[in-house]
Amino acid sequence: MSPEISDIFSRMESTKTEYLKTKRTEDKRMDYGPHQILLPAGTTPNYIKLTKYQEFCWRILGSFVRMKAKPSPKLEQSLLGAHIKMRPEEYQTYVWTSAILVLITMAIVSTVAGGIIWGFIGVDASLVLTLTVLLVVIPPVLTYVILMGTPGSKAKSRGRDIDKRIGPAMSFISAMASADVNVDVIFKELSRQEIYGEIRDEAEWIARDTELLGTDILTAINKAAQRTPSTKFQEFLQGVVTTSTSGGQLKPYFLQKAQQFEKEYKLEIRSELETLGLMAESFVTVVVAFPLFLVVIMAIMAIVPSGGASGEMTVTLLYLVVFLMIPVSQFGFIFFIWNMTKESQM
Repeated sequence: MSPEISDIFSRMESTKTEYLKTKRTEDKRMDYGPHQILLPAGTTPNYIKLTKYQEFCWRILGSFVRMKAKPSPKLEQSLLGAHIKMRPEEYQTYVWTSAILVLITMAIVSTVAGGIIWGFIGVDASLVLTLTVLLVVIPPVLTYVILMGTPGSKAKSRGRDIDKRIGPAMSFISAMASADVNVDVIFKELSRQEIYGEIRDEAEWIARDTELLGTDILTAINKAAQRTPSTKFQEFLQGVVTTSTSGGQLKPYFLQKAQQFEKEYKLEIRSELETLGLMAESFVTVVVAFPLFLVVIMAIMAIVPSGGASGEMTVTLLYLVVFLMIPVSQFGFIFFIWNMTKESQM
């Protein structure tokens, strides 16, 4: 075989090998670290700013919290997962100041109201004191608990949204990878697709790290895996880093993940349908049949003469069943089913 023909075959083989692989990023800007980004004409950069109330809280208790508060990795992780753009000490200052303001407000209100009730209505002083203490203590504690739990609750909500949309997002990623698109470009394009909800925000942070902060794509993906609230998306991102660093091909990995999440989504839909069927049977039994029999029995008991007090008590219970138990149980079932179907449609 002549050298020219051998050279042609070797070039064809190398081209075929490159075609079957997902191209990795070769952006030379990452060698220079952070760099200047020119924004389109008429746009201004978005800076993270505290609200006026949060700035007030920071001025009041900021220095105290910085000196006394202990590091809270759990709170920091919750803030990152919830995409709340505040430092842990800033958020702790916001929570403590809000709880103290509620304490002062409730102390003034409960003291004035307790004095009026005790002086003009003549209620027992011990009862007034007990109610005053409860009104002073309970609202600040509830404020602290609710505000401290808000980042974790929001992070869990974002995680559920990511889990619901991860199947279609994997189809988008695998389609882009099949066209030999670089990994950084895939996540940049994913950040422009609003239909993917919270996954779009996660991809937007990855694009921010690579485009604005000069971080290489694998480091940016690794950071995203550490802060995402979704276990599925975290495993996917860690798999991307592991496959890339071990010399594997990303295209088959993306295709495999797309098929895996599609199968898991079908199983979840089947499980939700079975749960809906069970809820429908429970609704017929608990909300329709049981109250109907109960109303009939209580109506018969009210008609049968058995003394005035017991008859009036039966009529009162009948009113409670008809006007309280049946509507509350129906609205409870409706809310539960609506919330479950809403989460499945995310």
